[in-house]
Parts: sequence; structure tokens; C-alpha cells
Amino acid sequence: MRARLQVNESQFRIVAYVALTALTLIVFTGAAVRLSDSGLGCPTWPRCYGHVYPPVALHPLIEFSNRVISGFVGVITVVVAVLAFTRKPFRRDLAWLSLALPFGVVCQAVLGGFTVREKLAPGFVMSHFLLSMVILIFAVWLAWNATHEPGARRRSSDRLMVWAVRVLAVLCAATLAAGTMATAAGPHSGGLVGQHIKRLTFKGADTLEWAVNQHATIAAVFGVLTVLVWMLKRKRVGQLDPLEPLTLMGVMLAAQGLIGAVQYELKLPGQMVWVHVVMATLTWLVTLWAVATEGCLAKRGDPGGNDETIDTIVAEWSQSVPAR
Repeated sequence: MRARLQVNESQFRIVAYVALTALTLIVFTGAAVRLSDSGLGCPTWPRCYGHVYPPVALHPLIEFSNRVISGFVGVITVVVAVLAFTRKPFRRDLAWLSLALPFGVVCQAVLGGFTVREKLAPGFVMSHFLLSMVILIFAVWLAWNATHEPGARRRSSDRLMVWAVRVLAVLCAATLAAGTMATAAGPHSGGLVGQHIKRLTFKGADTLEWAVNQHATIAAVFGVLTVLVWMLKRKRVGQLDPLEPLTLMGVMLAAQGLIGAVQYELKLPGQMVWVHVVMATLTWLVTLWAVATEGCLAKRGDPGGNDETIDTIVAEWSQSVPAR
């Protein structure tokens, strides 16, 4: 069986990117569930109204379809984990990282169940989305490691550039967290009118405006610093590739700013909010890719150090773990 499942480097790289794509798409479908007010389309979990299939109605079908898609995504992550152990040559770093994906999906399923049972309490809904962003960290990490062999890249001696991009990643995470808070205080709680709808109200009627202002402020700082870091890198290396992650980040943040402003003026229509969530997720992926591209730092006084970028963090650690 192990011989039949054996894959080479190229095949496993494709599988890793398939997993990354699947884990990204499930975020989009999950956002569609909430923004179509279908979050309680199936008010019980794991069954829907006590059955293994949903009633023939719009909102139950939308919510249950997302559960089914999540199941397929879970299968994909399990396949990736299995293939990581049958890959030739075997790499411990890929094996350890691949195990994080199905574990994350299981955690999402459990958290999703509690989210439904708690009638879409804001804390659970926010955690559900943010956990997806954490899982994407491991998915990007796995895809990057599968693309680059250990030792194929050199460590960076540009400490300012590396740390600047890492700061951008922290700001991106803060922007996402603030965005989930704004959504939790807004009109799209995920439930239909007449259902028990829970929203953030810790500042009363001003909660939404306060949350939006915090989100906008952090996003503005994130955008300005992205431009400054882009200018710094352009000064360092000269002409940048059109697909340079920092360039893509700048363009996407400008688009996000426009979408956010327009959707707020239009009283947060669900379709525009969904586009905003999709763009936010893609921006997170590009930010993670930017961190990976800049790589790890060489030791002080060793500008020619050997770099395996972020793959060395797991690769070096896993060398101390005995192989099975």
C-alpha cells in the first residue's frame, strides 16, 4: 500500500497546492453562509433538524452544503498527510506540517458545531474565521516547503527588510481580527430576521461605528507601512517583479480600502461584504508569501549564511525527532 501511494517531489508539491486552494475556498463558502443569513439554516449539529440531510429549503441547503464541502476539504487534508509520509525522498518537515492541516479541519468542525449550538454567538463566529487564517499559515508553509528543498535558498543579511515584512504580517493579522469584530457588530450576524440573533453590543448602539473605525485605522496604518516597505525594497534591489508580493499587497490593500468605504456608505450590502472577506483572505495569503519570500536571517557577521527560509524552522527541529 505504501508503494502504491508513493509520490515524488513534483507530485507532492501539486497536492500541497491543492490543499492550500481547498482551505482557501472553504473560507469563501463559509463567508457566503453567514452573509446569506444561512448560519442557522441547520440549527442542530452534526445533523440538520435531526436528519443526515437538510430539508429542501434555501438556507438549510446553503448551510448544509458548506458542511459537505468542509468534509471534502477534510478528506483532501488527510490525503496530503498520508502522502507526506509516502513521499520519496521522505522529509520530516513536510510530514509534521501536513499533520497540522487535518488537525486544524477537525478543530474547525468542532468549533463550527459549538458556533451553531450557541446560536452564532459573536465570539464563536469570530474565532471560526480566525482559526481558518491560522490553518492557512500552515497550508502556505507546507506549499512553500514543498516548492523549495532545504538548503536551496540563502539566508538574508538584510535584517531591516526581513523584520519590516514580519511587522506587516502582524498588522495584517490585527486588521483581520478588527474586521471580524466589525462584521460581528454589523447587520450580518448569520441568522434570519426572527431568529435569535446575537451581535457585539459592548458599546451599545455605537458598537458598529466604533468597530469600523478601529478596523479602518489599523488597515490604514497597514497600508501606509506596506507602501513604505515596498519603497524600501525597491531601493534595496532596484526594479521589482510585477508579481512581487509587496506590490500585490499594495494593490490589494488599495482595492480593499475602496471596497470598504463604498460598502459602509451603502449600509453594508451582503454581496460587497463577501467580496471584502474574499479580498481580505487573499491579502493574508499574499502577506504570508511575502514573509516566506524574505526568508530567515543569517547570523550576525555571516552574510553568506545558508538559508532554507522558513522551511529550516521545522526541518532543523524535526531532525531531533527519530524517524519511524
